[in-house]
Amino acid sequence: MRTWLITGGNSGFGQAYADAALAAGDRVVLTARRPDGLAHRAGERVLVLPLDVTDAGQAAEVVAAAEARFGSVDVLVNNAGGGSHGSVEDTGERELRQVFEVNFFGTTTMIRAVLPGMRARRRGCVVNVSSVGGVRAFPGVGYYNAAKFAVEGISESLRQEVEPLGLRVMVVEPGAFRTKTGSVGYSHSATPIREDYEGTVGVLRDALVKMNGTQPGDPERAARAVVDAVASGRPPHRLVLGGLGFEQVTAKLEAMLAETRAWEDVARGADFPDSAHRPGEYV
Repeated sequence: MRTWLITGGNSGFGQAYADAALAAGDRVVLTARRPDGLAHRAGERVLVLPLDVTDAGQAAEVVAAAEARFGSVDVLVNNAGGGSHGSVEDTGERELRQVFEVNFFGTTTMIRAVLPGMRARRRGCVVNVSSVGGVRAFPGVGYYNAAKFAVEGISESLRQEVEPLGLRVMVVEPGAFRTKTGSVGYSHSATPIREDYEGTVGVLRDALVKMNGTQPGDPERAARAVVDAVASGRPPHRLVLGGLGFEQVTAKLEAMLAETRAWEDVARGADFPDSAHRPGEYV
């Protein structure tokens, strides 16, 4: 029986992760900045706690409470997040920093809080919820994309550090999902979108509004897939969720690989002529 610590419990995905873990017979520590609406979930295998992931002191308290109640935190799901819509030029400094505070710094705060216990037990899994937008960027959500790209990077480094200790790290990359909270968590630029950006930023804005409530992804199926992957003992490094997301990610990776190979001669030509670099070596 595992103990899951899930952030962002008020979101549709947060609740779906909790339900899937409980259905698998596990225990859940479900957290949210405002957990009042989660009180009905409290029970023998559920602990509901308030948590602002940007508060390191509160994060440490939640981990201590989870370990006191259930003995350990076996799986951390960094699900808390939010985004903003607007061009890179129009988005204000405060809004930009808030996107990173929640999506990136909140994630790293929670990682640092659970790692001491996981290392001591030589077991545990960190699940960082990224997005298709952590692999492929879109116009109008540049800062959200940047924060999720950062989550992907820190996850890849963390994996290499902790896998020798018996720990696992999995990045989850959902596409478009029909969550109960809809578009909650997305703020909009305080300044109007400039006319020059209507054909790019405006197109995505309209597409998000039109798709809301009809997204193809099922959060419950996605959550079960994550629980099953963790239970396998060898979860993938990255788990793309949703058919649309799969198509977007594979298209990006294939295009990137093709372009990189097309410029291979230029890449290799930037080395000193007598370079003795061997493939696979660290820089």
